[in-house]
Amino acid sequence: MHRAIRAAAAAAGRALSSARASPPPPRAPGCGATRWLCSSREALSYDVVIVGAGPAGLAAAIRLKQLCHAADADLSVCVLEKGSEVGAHVLSGNVFEPRALDELIPKWRQEDAPIRVPVSSDKFWLLTKNQAWTLPSPFDNKGNYVISLSQLVRWMATKAEELGVEVYPGFAASEILYDENQIVTGVATNDVGIAKDGTRRETFQPGVELRGRITLLAEGCRGSLSEKIIRNHKLRERGQGQHQTYALGIKEIWEIEEGKHEPGSVIHTVGWPLDMKTYGGSFIYHLDDRQLAIGLVVALNYQNPFLSPYDEFQKFKQHPAVRKLLEGGTAIQYGARTLNEGGFQSIPYPVFPGGAIIGCSAGFLNVPKIKGTHTAMKSGMLAAEATFKALIEGSSMELYWENLKRSWIWEELHKARNYRPAFGYGFVPGMALSALERYIFKGKSPYTLKHGKPDHEAIDVANLHAPIQYPKPDGHITFDVPTSLYRSNTNHEHDQPPHLCLRDPTVPERINLPVYAGPESRYCPARVYEYVSDEKGDPKLHINAQNCLHCKACDIKDPKQNIEWTVPEGGGGPGYTVM
Repeated sequence: MHRAIRAAAAAAGRALSSARASPPPPRAPGCGATRWLCSSREALSYDVVIVGAGPAGLAAAIRLKQLCHAADADLSVCVLEKGSEVGAHVLSGNVFEPRALDELIPKWRQEDAPIRVPVSSDKFWLLTKNQAWTLPSPFDNKGNYVISLSQLVRWMATKAEELGVEVYPGFAASEILYDENQIVTGVATNDVGIAKDGTRRETFQPGVELRGRITLLAEGCRGSLSEKIIRNHKLRERGQGQHQTYALGIKEIWEIEEGKHEPGSVIHTVGWPLDMKTYGGSFIYHLDDRQLAIGLVVALNYQNPFLSPYDEFQKFKQHPAVRKLLEGGTAIQYGARTLNEGGFQSIPYPVFPGGAIIGCSAGFLNVPKIKGTHTAMKSGMLAAEATFKALIEGSSMELYWENLKRSWIWEELHKARNYRPAFGYGFVPGMALSALERYIFKGKSPYTLKHGKPDHEAIDVANLHAPIQYPKPDGHITFDVPTSLYRSNTNHEHDQPPHLCLRDPTVPERINLPVYAGPESRYCPARVYEYVSDEKGDPKLHINAQNCLHCKACDIKDPKQNIEWTVPEGGGGPGYTVM
């Protein structure tokens, strides 16, 4: 992995400096990456380092290079991606609103973008156990498309590279770099070839430092570096002030029978199988080639510790209206990912000394639209414009924040601000308040609702609930976790330090199991956490880190915030291709 980036650097004809210690040497903008040695780690210097090759990071990279070409300037831009390839860790619904892409690449329709299936119908169902009641659809999906986001970002990566951006998949940024004034100067990747016991294997290679005059964090929801920056610089308090709230989305891709396939058909549901106190819903999207995207989104402020989002999804597929679509078909891919639902109230101040946070790392999802790709891309474009002015004209990155507040992102999220917190009062009040917001106030209500407890505090103690008995999987429509994991193409190097860390190793057996009935064994959609008996017959938490889908649910939902998600070796994790 690390040899690959060095080979790519050489192939690009970069000027290499003689070995020297940090800080990095002065360099002219756009002269390519400068290479030097910093203690035992090799280092490369760029004008802009972007962490994450999702829609926000790639939109930022493309926009930066467009601005360079228009101004006859040159800035070196590199994008790091922890997945084995671009798109491998990208999962979304996805009904795509092309508004931001229209601004970024106006002629995308003539450039073979993987956006081919326009929405043809838009239905909204209220589910009971055996019925599907059609409601007026609150979604305006005219002009939108049903896509695979993992395919779209791969296409965007090729467009970025055509403009001169260097994109490096398989590199996990694990550390923020600072100068002596505590200004961010880039990131470092983790060492590879470290065994579980901390010793160096024969394959050991030290991490690489990527120094940037500006660093943009585009890690997606609950990005590990982004969260550290938000916490350390108190960006949440400097922004809209409220905590972020999250949901877990679980998704499968199916190939269904030809006679059941309706390209562009979009269905959203609320109600069953979730209880009246749990916010969430499902989606069923018809793509091309007989493919169907189906999923369930469960808000992570649910109260019942016995609830299993994975099993609720399997249960959902047994609904008569859903099962008949899937019968005779084949499940071909599985995955899960958390998403931001805090909206307007939870937007952090996105600028820190030396860089900015963009996309879902900051949290720009429009909850009532169930869309965040267009806002993530737009935030990346706005950050790119501020970055360009900062590096070329000497202006401040504060321009990103100012332009964000003047953009259609801000207007859109402000109008949508009360939908998600309305459901904190329960399903029926939430539906009523949402109807009031949409049809009466039209997003201009004179009040702003607040979010309830943080997700990890919302969970009840176990003795307030009865265990939920979920049906066993049938192997045709519903599946056990190992079968689903196989379809996610998840893979990690087994002999490496655990990337899921317990801050206090006694908490699972001392608190989580006796008080909350071990909820980590259920909220994780990959069964990473399980309680097994030790040699004395006592239950102990066992962590199957190799199963991890990088969804971040554990980092969010653990009742005592005892689990810290960190990056494993680059290239590990799921290998999504059509998500």
